[in-house]
This record gives sequence, C-alpha cells and structure tokens, in this order.
Amino acid sequence: MNYFVTGTDTGVGKTLVSCALLYAFAAQGKSVAGMKPVAAGCNDGELNDDVKQLRAATNVLTSLGQINPYSFLHPIAPHIAASKAGVSINFERILESFNELTAQAEVVIVEGAGGFMVPLNETQDSSDLAIALDLPIILVVGMRLGCLNHALLTFKVLTDCGLTCAGWVANILDPDMEAIQDNIQALQERITAPLLCVVKHQALPDAHEISTQLNLKLLNEHPADYLIQVV
Repeated sequence: MNYFVTGTDTGVGKTLVSCALLYAFAAQGKSVAGMKPVAAGCNDGELNDDVKQLRAATNVLTSLGQINPYSFLHPIAPHIAASKAGVSINFERILESFNELTAQAEVVIVEGAGGFMVPLNETQDSSDLAIALDLPIILVVGMRLGCLNHALLTFKVLTDCGLTCAGWVANILDPDMEAIQDNIQALQERITAPLLCVVKHQALPDAHEISTQLNLKLLNEHPADYLIQVV
C-alpha cells in the first residue's frame, strides 16, 4: 500500500498526483502519510510548497522531519542545493523516516525530487532511492511535446532497475498539444502498467477532485491482466 511517485521531468504534477492518491486512499478510510524525502526551493526559509501540500493531505500525526528529512533553500538540483548548504543527503536518514511513517500510516506515498534519475548526492540518484525504499512506482507523465520519449525512457530505466511500475497518470500540461489522445494511446500500448487517470488541463488543478478520478483498483492488477483502455 506504499508507493513511490516519480515523473518524466520536474514540474509535471508529481505533488498533485501524490496528494490525489493520499486523498483517494483516505476516502477509503485508510490512514495516510505523504513524504517528500528531499525538497529544494523553500522561499527564503519557508516550508517548501510541495511539502505543505503533502502535509495537508496526511491524516496521521507526523513530524516535519518525518515528512521532509532534507529541505534546501535554493530551487536547484538537490545534490547542488545540498552542497551549497554544506550537507550530504544520507539515505539512512530517509529510510529511518520512511519506516517511522509506515508504522503510523497504512499508506505512505513518497514523492521523488525532479525526474527519476536526478542526482541526490555524489554517487546516488533518485532511482537509487526508489530501489532502497523497494516501492512500486507510479509514473506521472507530463503530456506535452516530447512526452513519449521522456515517458518511455523513464519506464525503461525503472524496469531495468528491477522496479515495478504499478500504474501511470497522464497529466495534460499543454491543452493545445496536437493529437493528445493519440499520444496517450501510444503510451498505453507501450507501458505495461495501467493508466490510472487522465488529468485534464486546469489553471488551478484540485487534488481533491482528481482523487475521485483515480482508479485505485487497477493498482492491484498484474500487467497481463488488464486491457488497454481507449481514452
């Protein structure tokens, strides 16, 4: 019941989908907790906006350190932000916080930083963190020009790492993108994991609303058991 949410790039809607997942599981009566192991860009010392949203979607009592073990001021690549702060991101600290959350909540949604292979320290990246956490992946695809390549590359890397893609979400970032439905269909034919939801473009997307559109039942299906849906 725990998942790692990654995306095809930064700014593709990982936090939106992570919160929607939390709200959807909470609507089933489950205790839920969001986690952002590494956040960069804290608005002059204020709480990172992604962390704020995940914390608001969490329905168990947690500490900020559990939800967000590492937080940095500069909105840049995590390993560079950490270096500027004189800090090295340690996976043991993240795993400790994750284990504490799993002891408190039935569902923990971990949101990665940036794309799937963004560096976190001198030798490890976000894919290494997903492996260390040993969680199934939910992939958020930002639907815009170039998304097919980005999505399929990300899917290939995560499966080559031995990880399971439990599902993916198509988040329409560019409402004027040509052949959106054809692009979604192309991904459905190539990603051996269920499409959980198509998030329509909105100026102010609402995680609560999107939570009602997620098909959580598909998360339990084996890739060979579901049929490609025509959107």
